[in-house]
Amino acid sequence: MWHSRRVSETQQKTVLEQLGGLSGLIYSSLPIVSFVPVNSLFGLAPAVWSALGVAAAILVWRLIRRGPIQPAISGFLGVGICAFIAYRTGDAKGYFLFGIYTSLLYAAVFVVSILVRWPLVGVAWGYLNGHRNAWKSHKGAVRAYDIATAAWALVFAARYLVQSELYDSDHTGWLAAARIGMGWPLTGLVLLVTVWAVRRADRLVEPAPEHAEIVDEPAGNGERPASNGDAGPSTGSDVDRGA
Repeated sequence: MWHSRRVSETQQKTVLEQLGGLSGLIYSSLPIVSFVPVNSLFGLAPAVWSALGVAAAILVWRLIRRGPIQPAISGFLGVGICAFIAYRTGDAKGYFLFGIYTSLLYAAVFVVSILVRWPLVGVAWGYLNGHRNAWKSHKGAVRAYDIATAAWALVFAARYLVQSELYDSDHTGWLAAARIGMGWPLTGLVLLVTVWAVRRADRLVEPAPEHAEIVDEPAGNGERPASNGDAGPSTGSDVDRGA
C-alpha cells in the first residue's frame, strides 16, 4: 500500500512537471487575462505589448525562483506567436487563432496514435519511467493508455469546436473566457484519467514488490526440512553409543 502510494505521487509529480507544475497551468492564463481588458480599453497594440510583458515577467519570475524553465520559455514563445498573429490580422480575436488550430492538430495526432496502436500517453510515460515499450505486450496496459489518450483527444477536440465557433461569430470576450475555462481546469481533469491509466498499466508491466518477496521467501522457517532418510544432527548420546 505504501509503495503504491509513493508510485502514484511520483507519477502525478512527473506529469505535472512536464506542464510546468500547477502554477504553470495557472500562469498560462495570465497573458489572456491581461490581453482582453487592455484591448477593450486602449486598443490592439497596447494589448499585444501587455500580453508580451506579462509572459516575459512570468519567465523572469521562473528564472529567479529557479523553477522549470522549459514550460516558461514555451509559454513565452506561444504568447509571442499569438500576439504576432493578432497584430498581423489587425483583430484581437486573431490572438486565439494559433491555439484553436493547435488544438485541432493535437486532437488529430492523439486519435491517430490510438488507431495505429501506439497511444501517445503510453509512449510518453514509457519514455519518462524507463520502461520504453514494455507496455505494448500487455493488452490491459494498452487499453488503459488508449482511454487516457482518448481523453486528451476529447479535450483538444472540444477546445477546437467551441473556440472556433466563437471565433467565427466574433465573440472575442467569450473566446477568452472559453480559452481560460477550457484550459487548466480541463487539463486537471484529464490528468486524473492519465494518472489512473499509468497506475493500472504499471501494475501490469511491473509486478508488485510484495509479490516478489513472497515468491523468493523459502518455505517454513528457513530450515531445510528433514527427509525420511535424514537422521538429523548427531547428539552426544549417539557419539557415546558409537564409541
